[in-house]
Amino acid sequence: MIRGIRGATTVEVNEEEVILDATEKLLETIITKNGVKPEDVAQIVVTVTHDLNATFPAKALRRFEGWKFVPIMCALEIPVPNSLPMCIRVMITAETDVPQSEVEHIYLENAISLRPDLQLTNKEDSR
Repeated sequence: MIRGIRGATTVEVNEEEVILDATEKLLETIITKNGVKPEDVAQIVVTVTHDLNATFPAKALRRFEGWKFVPIMCALEIPVPNSLPMCIRVMITAETDVPQSEVEHIYLENAISLRPDLQLTNKEDSR
C-alpha cells in the first residue's frame, strides 16, 4: 500500500547549515520511526515558509547513504497570514505494509503546534 508520511520542524535562523541539519534530523526520524527504505519511496516533497531561502532543504537527503536516486523536490508553502514561521515540512510517499493508523508522522521543535493531536502517540513510542 502506498502511504503518505508527514513531518515538520522549525529553525531559528535562515542559515544553510541550520536548515540542512534540521531537515536531516526530521528525515532521519521519519525514516527510522517508520522503517522506510529508499527503494520503497516514490517521492519526497519538502516545503518551506517564505522566510527560509538560504538553501534547498532537499539537499539534506543526499547525506543519507543509499538515497541517491530518491526523487525529492522543494516548494514554497502558501503564505497564510499568522502561519508558523521558519517552518520546513516534509511529505514522503512510500510503499509500506503499516496500516495508516500506525504511520508515525513526526513534528519537531515549534512544529509540534501544527499537530498536537499526534504528540502523545510519538512521546509514548519514544520511551
